Amino acid sequence: MSPNAFENLRLETRAGAAWITVNRPSKLNALDRRTVQELGEAASQAIASSDAFALVVTGAGDRAFVAGADLREMAALSAVEAQAFSGLLRQTLDAFERSPKPVVAAVNGFALGGGCELALACHVRIASDVARFGQPEVHLGLIPGAGGTQRLPRLIGRGRALDLILSGRTIEAEEALRIGLVERVVPAAELVSTVESYVATLRRNSPLALARALEAVVSGTETPQAEALRTEGALFALCFATDDMREGTQAFLEKREPRFLGR
Repeated sequence: MSPNAFENLRLETRAGAAWITVNRPSKLNALDRRTVQELGEAASQAIASSDAFALVVTGAGDRAFVAGADLREMAALSAVEAQAFSGLLRQTLDAFERSPKPVVAAVNGFALGGGCELALACHVRIASDVARFGQPEVHLGLIPGAGGTQRLPRLIGRGRALDLILSGRTIEAEEALRIGLVERVVPAAELVSTVESYVATLRRNSPLALARALEAVVSGTETPQAEALRTEGALFALCFATDDMREGTQAFLEKREPRFLGR
């Protein structure tokens, strides 16, 4: 994966993870149509890469993860064009959410509007202590259009989500941690090393087991509990047909580290 293959992104593999960096720091990494398209392409490449165990999404510079949609481009859209743009955003963020590989958001600054929605589509969110979150679309006469009205309530609860969406207010990283919007907050200087350490922890586990756990959780939140439990049982059973399951259990019994091969 070449870091120079995109205009508005950097894509590079290091320490077993594909790092996808939105690279428009002069625009606070705002999402225009091209950037959204490139995010989808980068996700596809990273998921297909045998060199990447996980994906990490972050923003270039020290001010923003993604500060929202590119308002200069968005202000010129008709209603029909806006619906198409929302569909493109939805398709792209769905690719991250449904990835069989873990996706970690390394939130290094403003994550507002579409940036907050991008973080919501990731499986785990680790934020620096200078990160800020919000869905300020109502200030523009809009509502979130890339999953904010759906993923946010599922993550933090309906009341808290409505508070953020209806007020449009921006919250600091510590409040985001308190309400469950992020899983961890660390000093800005430690964000990259913390994410790298987290990915290293994930790499000790079976990639097949991680993929099936992700499938069970993501699909389960979209279906009634009885159906979701049946899906969980089926995916649990599938694990028993893998070499990874046999290696993991044998390693435990032999009191050694497992050597998972992803099969």
